[in-house]
Amino acid sequence: MLLGVNIDHCATLRQARYRHLAPNDFPDIEPDPIELAQLCEKAGADGITAHLREDARHMQAYDIYSLRESISTRLNLEIACTPRMTQFALEVKPDSVCLVPESREEITTEGGLDASGNLSRVMETTSAMNVAGIQTSLFIDPDPHQIETAAKIGAPCIELHTGAFANAYHKPDIMRVELKKLQEGARLGKELGLIVNAGHGINYVNINQIHTIPHLHELNIGHSIMSRAIFSGIEEAVKTMSNLLKQTKVSQ
Repeated sequence: MLLGVNIDHCATLRQARYRHLAPNDFPDIEPDPIELAQLCEKAGADGITAHLREDARHMQAYDIYSLRESISTRLNLEIACTPRMTQFALEVKPDSVCLVPESREEITTEGGLDASGNLSRVMETTSAMNVAGIQTSLFIDPDPHQIETAAKIGAPCIELHTGAFANAYHKPDIMRVELKKLQEGARLGKELGLIVNAGHGINYVNINQIHTIPHLHELNIGHSIMSRAIFSGIEEAVKTMSNLLKQTKVSQ
């Protein structure tokens, strides 16, 4: 499995103090998400993930442009499925785009995209990305109907939302049910010819169960890595997670 590191929470900390300023106004704004992304790469990250929300609560448009020019691995841009965000992605040309649901009330993305319920919008954005040569992924719950919809509209990838599993980790009976859904969803995605990624709530403990999900290509992890980095530094946090991803292989 590859490791994509989500750096959004670095920008969350920056915006807590400097939300009214831009780099040209105050060149020493900290922490710098671009510098963090480069440190993640040096520590072994296979890609950098960033979510540009329509309300720009953490990452800013100038961050994404800078990431595109500054990182040496891959840029995975998370966006809402809207005309404005679609146009932005076409201008930036990240290596990949992950279409996510977005609510202004939530702190972080909660729940997967309802691709089947927003078919025309998702299909339009996916088609535009495919034409531009940008790999599209749909961030969806491990629901068979959603997975089948992703394949039907031509999305080459899906990212299975692991939040329900992560939230139930300390309730073993519920956790096992949610883990089984992820395992079955990954198998179905593989059968339909999709690249299967996963993300949300994955940490240094539940990664052991994530290893039992077959056919996973990449994990996108942010909060847990950033939390560990506060105490041990970003290099150790990324290296440790990267090593955990490589320790065990399940039967594919």
